[in-house]
Amino acid sequence: MGTLTNGRTTIPYDNWTAPRLDWRKAGRTDLDPILKECVILAAAPPAQGHPHHSIPDGTRMIAISDDKDPAAPVLFMSRVEISKFFDGVIAGEFDEFRASAVELAAAAAERTL
Repeated sequence: MGTLTNGRTTIPYDNWTAPRLDWRKAGRTDLDPILKECVILAAAPPAQGHPHHSIPDGTRMIAISDDKDPAAPVLFMSRVEISKFFDGVIAGEFDEFRASAVELAAAAAERTL
């Protein structure tokens, strides 16, 4: 069995397509089993037989999924790929995809019902 943590709390969690990984989600999210709302990341086993030539065997990988569904698809990215994506996020290249203040307030209100 793997785990899911937001840095404050840790619970047992497994994604059926990538079991026994220790997943992490943003610290600003909840870990209530009913209120799942986040992209999750986990250190994955090193690549073995990856179909793309730029991912040689032994490349350290990161798993990415959605915590709302324990059978959600899992994407595997190299640490280089995910680092370049994070650099773009930090630089503001993806700000257009962020939720608006209205959307964030509506999501927070749903949790208090």
